[in-house]
Amino acid sequence: MTLLMLLCTLCADQASPHKQLLDRFLAPEETPLVSYQAVRRLSASTRGGKTRADMEVLTVFDPERGFRFTVLSESGSGLIRRKVLLAALEAEQKIVSKAARDESALTPANYEFQPLEPTVEAPAAIGVRARRKSVTLVNGTLFVHPERADLERVEGELADRPSFWTKRVRINRRYERIDGVHVPVLMESIADVRVVGASTFTMAYRYTEINGRKVPPTP
Repeated sequence: MTLLMLLCTLCADQASPHKQLLDRFLAPEETPLVSYQAVRRLSASTRGGKTRADMEVLTVFDPERGFRFTVLSESGSGLIRRKVLLAALEAEQKIVSKAARDESALTPANYEFQPLEPTVEAPAAIGVRARRKSVTLVNGTLFVHPERADLERVEGELADRPSFWTKRVRINRRYERIDGVHVPVLMESIADVRVVGASTFTMAYRYTEINGRKVPPTP
């Protein structure tokens, strides 16, 4: 074996664990999320927290009727409730189709995946860069469980600005496996908005039903 072949073999061996993890991460879910019912708590604030609003919403999704929501309670700024909280839910209604989900999915069609330097801390980190500008894609880092290959969180910035008024949006999304199904549980964002400065948005999920099965309440 030549020195060049030996070096190539060593490089391949070093890349193998990362590639194996990435391949497992990209593999289709054995138990995909098909339907759910969840109570979500939405909060948003701006002007350093001086103006804020909160909303509790029952959200339901199934393949036949799509995404629906019912406001259970709300408080705070009416403007933020309409322009931020309700707007977020209405935007989600528009992107629940399979085509829209495919355009925002964590797949090689939408992202370049880059190995990052290994650390002593779990989970493993994978860099992602969007292949196009889009407010549904993210440039940042995936944190993946090194054994289960489950996505635990996503940190980064939206690959495109939502509007002229928003200069940048940094996000943090968290995921868990509930009753064997991988689901989002928290989404946080900080937007740098012209004139008003930093604006925050949080949406936490409490699932009551997943894929037709009741989810026991958390103690």
